[in-house]
Amino acid sequence: MQIHQLKKIHADKKKKRVGRGGKKGAYSGKGMKGQSSRAGRKMQPSIRELIKKFPKLRGYRSKRFAEDTRVIDVVAVSKKFENGEIVTPESLVAKHLIHRINGKTPKVKILGNEEINKALAVENCLVSKKAKEVIEKAGGKIK
Repeated sequence: MQIHQLKKIHADKKKKRVGRGGKKGAYSGKGMKGQSSRAGRKMQPSIRELIKKFPKLRGYRSKRFAEDTRVIDVVAVSKKFENGEIVTPESLVAKHLIHRINGKTPKVKILGNEEINKALAVENCLVSKKAKEVIEKAGGKIK
């Protein structure tokens, strides 16, 4: 279904033309003098004033990475996981190492250069170079 195929629910209601005499009274609901009582008046939309108050900040796209990504240490991961277990963002949430953001599982980056003694299989996570070396040295894999 497309927008031109939709049917109207209500009948068209004609817009009342205000300010031309008739039963509404002398000013016909437009008040007394001023710009808003004249014909052809053009007022700036009030949203423009709100937009002008916001500061023009640089680099707003780069701040989003920090909000959506959780960083965790490889040693903290090895403490909670058994040898040969698969580490994913979902399993990290299940083990309470990270929390959901607005009900969604966040992206995860694993950092750290301390030695671990468990072979972990890491999937769907970002991994630093040092953490990759540590995990592979312990016998783990990164996908």
